[in-house]
Amino acid sequence: MERRGRFLSGSTMGHVIRMTLTGAMGITFVFLVDAANLYWISRLGEPRLMAAIGFSFAIQFLSVSVGIGLMIGAVALISRGIGQGRRGLARRHATAAMLLAFAIQSLVGLVIFVFRHQIVQLSGASGETAELAARYLALSVPSLGVMAAGMVANGALRAEGDGMRSMSVTLTSGGVAMVIDPFLIYGLEMGLDGAALGVVLSRFVMLAMAFRFATGPHDLLARPRRRDLLATWRPFMVIAVPAILTQLAAPVGNYILTSVMAQFGDQAMAGWAVVGRLTVVAFGGIFSLAGAIGGIFGQNFGAGEHARLRSTYRDAVLFGLGYTLVMWAVLSLAAPGIGAVFDLQGPALEVLRAFTYVGAGGFVFAALLFVSNAAFNALGKARRATLTTWLRDGALTLPAALWLAGAYGATGVIYAQALCSLAVGLGASFWGWRFVVGLGRRHLPRLDLAPPRPYAHPDRYRRR
Repeated sequence: MERRGRFLSGSTMGHVIRMTLTGAMGITFVFLVDAANLYWISRLGEPRLMAAIGFSFAIQFLSVSVGIGLMIGAVALISRGIGQGRRGLARRHATAAMLLAFAIQSLVGLVIFVFRHQIVQLSGASGETAELAARYLALSVPSLGVMAAGMVANGALRAEGDGMRSMSVTLTSGGVAMVIDPFLIYGLEMGLDGAALGVVLSRFVMLAMAFRFATGPHDLLARPRRRDLLATWRPFMVIAVPAILTQLAAPVGNYILTSVMAQFGDQAMAGWAVVGRLTVVAFGGIFSLAGAIGGIFGQNFGAGEHARLRSTYRDAVLFGLGYTLVMWAVLSLAAPGIGAVFDLQGPALEVLRAFTYVGAGGFVFAALLFVSNAAFNALGKARRATLTTWLRDGALTLPAALWLAGAYGATGVIYAQALCSLAVGLGASFWGWRFVVGLGRRHLPRLDLAPPRPYAHPDRYRRR
């Protein structure tokens, strides 16, 4: 008998909190390691190195977002299968999605590697800073396929509801990077190259840990077969392609903001690099929230539990609002200390203050957008998430950034980011709530998650 999904009973707020906090601890620690990486680089006393990290971070953000979109598609398929009581099908989808994600992300890494110099120049970098950023990319992007496979395997754990093991995957990989980064950067005197190699090593550790947990305690991966890849391809890409486009919007917006910020010089870019790390460390819980509730939505959608879908949406919004308000207050109080730690001065310090006092407040509304996107992606309307996210990061970001940067200088870039989140987050939240509330009142076409006959029976490949 198939095990019942753990998200189909119990408090939805409890599930939201448990999955979000375990995810937040893991993802925040990984981003904290990234911030520590930047700190070690800053101790070398070369602003060009920090500026190069800032440029490469914007580009890596773009590539990593493809992997996140692939993971979203995998979690939706796996969690729906579990919710329907078809665990054998969920296992086949998990394996196929992991292999497909590896292939797709490896191709992305190859494109970035080949055109890295042109991409860096388009971002606004020049001279030695551009060369350093391109070198960092050359060392780190070949491992993108490994990262994507690890993310999908870890996503399978979250689709199952095992937040603790999922958290341990990210904690372990981040812990390895935390230990090895200073050794590579200082002990072996590798500098920026050491920082890049530390990222590569942590990705391999993540894949090994996630694969071990997915195949061991939960038996979430089936033996790979060509026909399973073919059967999974269509339903996986139906969800993953819009999810990838949605995820790409944020790095495109960040890329635009980085390009506008670059005109104010290396000092402003150094402050922007610190802001990028602070964003993911302070608001890792919100990024985790979007991923955590996807599995909750998916299991309950597969089981037809519409009332629990509504309560999940409501509880996720409440949690997101509370989390972002607390972190905004913490950042405001910690701003002087953060500036001192990273030895920021002049324009760099002004950019930091603009973020901690004003820009961080934009994440109150970004949280609303993330919740609505998670609902749209998991419940068969992924193109709506694409539309709302591109409205914020594609259509509105550039004019807002140019307008406010012209009025306020480098700090105007920070204000533009917050303004766009406010405008789109409120509208997306209302649209998402209306959609979820209406699910029980109308028929919603559902994706055919089962592979075509003759191997569609859920028990036929239960143990492969």
